[in-house]
Amino acid sequence: MNYSKKQFTVNKITEEGLHFINRIKDIEISILILEQNIFRVLLKKNNELNMKNTWLVAPGMEDIPFEGRDRMDLSPFSLPTFKYEENDNEVSIFTDKLKVLVQLDGFILTWFENRNNHWHEIAGDRKTQSYNHDGSLGNGIFHYMKRDLEDKYYGLGEKTGNLNRHGRRYRMMNLDPMGYDPIHTDPLYKHIPFYFTRTKERSWYGIFYDNTSTSTFDMGNELDNYHGFYRYYHSEGGDLDYYMIQGYQASEVVETFSWLTGQTALFPKWSLGYSGSTMTYTDAENAQEQLYQFLEDCKRYDIPCDSFQLSSGYTSIENKRYVFNWNKSKFPSPKQFTADFHEAGVKLCANIKPALLHDHPKYEELKQGEMFIKDSEGEREEVVQFWDDVGAYLDFTNFDTIKWWKENIKEQLLELGIDSTWNDNNEFELWNSDAKVNGFGTPVNIGAIRPIQPLLMMKASFEAQKDFDSYTRPYLISRSGCPGMQRYAQTWTGDNRTSWDSLKFNIKTGLGLSLSGIYNIGHDVGGFAGRKPEPELFIRWIQNGIFHPRFTIHSWNDDKSVNVPWMYPEIIKPVSELMKFRVKMIPYFYHLMYESHTKYKPIIKPTFYQFPEDEKTFEENDDFMVGDYLLVASVVEKGAQQREVYLPLNQKGWYDFHTEMKYDAGQTIVLPAPYNSTPLMVQAGSIVPINDHEITFENKNEESRGFVCYPHFEVGETSFSLYEDDGLTNEYKNGEKSFVNVTMKCSSKEIHIEVKKKGQFVLPYDTVRVYLTKGETRKIIVNGDRIGTDSDLVFEIQL
Repeated sequence: MNYSKKQFTVNKITEEGLHFINRIKDIEISILILEQNIFRVLLKKNNELNMKNTWLVAPGMEDIPFEGRDRMDLSPFSLPTFKYEENDNEVSIFTDKLKVLVQLDGFILTWFENRNNHWHEIAGDRKTQSYNHDGSLGNGIFHYMKRDLEDKYYGLGEKTGNLNRHGRRYRMMNLDPMGYDPIHTDPLYKHIPFYFTRTKERSWYGIFYDNTSTSTFDMGNELDNYHGFYRYYHSEGGDLDYYMIQGYQASEVVETFSWLTGQTALFPKWSLGYSGSTMTYTDAENAQEQLYQFLEDCKRYDIPCDSFQLSSGYTSIENKRYVFNWNKSKFPSPKQFTADFHEAGVKLCANIKPALLHDHPKYEELKQGEMFIKDSEGEREEVVQFWDDVGAYLDFTNFDTIKWWKENIKEQLLELGIDSTWNDNNEFELWNSDAKVNGFGTPVNIGAIRPIQPLLMMKASFEAQKDFDSYTRPYLISRSGCPGMQRYAQTWTGDNRTSWDSLKFNIKTGLGLSLSGIYNIGHDVGGFAGRKPEPELFIRWIQNGIFHPRFTIHSWNDDKSVNVPWMYPEIIKPVSELMKFRVKMIPYFYHLMYESHTKYKPIIKPTFYQFPEDEKTFEENDDFMVGDYLLVASVVEKGAQQREVYLPLNQKGWYDFHTEMKYDAGQTIVLPAPYNSTPLMVQAGSIVPINDHEITFENKNEESRGFVCYPHFEVGETSFSLYEDDGLTNEYKNGEKSFVNVTMKCSSKEIHIEVKKKGQFVLPYDTVRVYLTKGETRKIIVNGDRIGTDSDLVFEIQL
């Protein structure tokens, strides 16, 4: 709101920033200078915060306490020196990279970045009624900002439709929308209140609201003649506490946000393999028999499989599901069952749910222990609809609940041989926002903390696995969550519906997660709900799925059929080839997961992320990058026999991965789209690690290493350091890791390749093969030895 006289004044200046006060309203707004490119805006009323702790902000941390972190703890930040200037109605605060101009009448902020020693405006609050700190805009928290019609907005986590969010309104609330429309349905499963902007001047910045109340992001859907073009954030409660992140590229903003919310977990290598799953098997009366048949079929059709997700039917009593209850008529001996799967080299991930039906055998125990979320009076458990009956949700802000949960995971799952927890149906759909959670001794309304419940559920499951076996890395899956879930779990885009639209737009939904700091992601390949996929759609789904970090075929088809690799005999051969290709690429994916863990880099990303100088990459498209090297062009149209692919400008050129043909950048080409391979391009100058062993179901875990080198067309140099460890334990934290360093230097006449190992981890191989592309005629020099040229262009190197 514009005021007739100055309403805010500088109250105090500290080493953290400037603090402004409106004495009439008893409001303090602090601008905290956390890093050169991260400023924080925090509002307090009556010197109080509604939520004193944060669970979302954990800079560079693997873990935080269950109770969260003190919201005012700034110790993880560098708190750089800043400068400020003040005149009668304005205050400027700036570092070397970022500046904010504060208009004291109404407290309106304008943001600038330092570009070539000149300040350029990148963002600003709306000039009319930008905040509701005076209560003028109704209940909750509002923040209105200016909007330019050429702005591009990305992020907001798991959303449907196009990657550019401009023009739509989104609700941020955990929901279970099974069979959702991949273009229009909103909200989905996760609460991620972060987005970033590319301005028409090609500047980048991100805004993150550290608030877990249900909220709305209007990215230009709403128009009002009196206020110009604007966008807004509205939260039903909590605090106005937001972070402005400046970056000169999208990557700087996204990776800073990922760092801000915590370290991506490094899961065991087997988590990257194919994971079989279907609700149909465990819902069946002869569930164990069907699961054993799954193993036999993997062997019969030569499908490498690393794990199986045990859907909730294993917990059934009649036709309902009861967490931590084994149906012994379906699984007479769980220990023998898990041992048999382990014998076949297949891990087991068991589905667990955070609600107990009212007739659950342990319901009264938890009710008496006050471990459920309570009603608005805090007197008894809040009873809600859950699956096919009513029940109550566990309260993970209660240490007694956490203890009970961990004990049951150990006793009912881990001691029986289960390897991993699949944290499912954890959206906490309690629609009485005034229902009370324990809050670790300070009761809080569920409406203020709903997304924290799945986060703490993950953390409790993570700790249970870690406590049970401290030597082996935990691996978890979670459907719902919020920023910080990457510290504990891998995720997927939920219960999608079988359709060509789902294949096409799930790619964008996944990329939206990846642009929001949640990197270890995938989809239910083939579609989870609705009709079964036709053969063509199914194989196109697999072609796409093998290039995501999480690769799972999961279904609950209307006709009770099951999505499995061999469901259509006529395509089993190309399906097997695709599944083996996934195993071949796992060294590359594992390296990318390590870079997510250590460098906060996404595993998959849109082409504009890698090539921001090429304006054409900002057009909506279905392509994506895997790491820095691979450009995936999934086939998403029914009947397509070929695929148009735009090759982004990169000053290097491109290779077809399969034919090794060369192509200049900046053009659109047409690639064949057979069933047995995904259209795939590689940047010139790339070095791609592969599993060079013969791949079958029986030996899928055997390791040989190859490096496929794609030389620069003329002159150039590339270095690549492949990360290696045992892929299973925590010994890498004790130095048990190595790097295989490969350098390729290209001139017009020669290609020099050097391969060396560094580190104390003993590799499972002592030689590597180096492959060069067909048609290469330059002289090859490997580790200083002049080899000349070789018609096969394959060289074996002793490490």
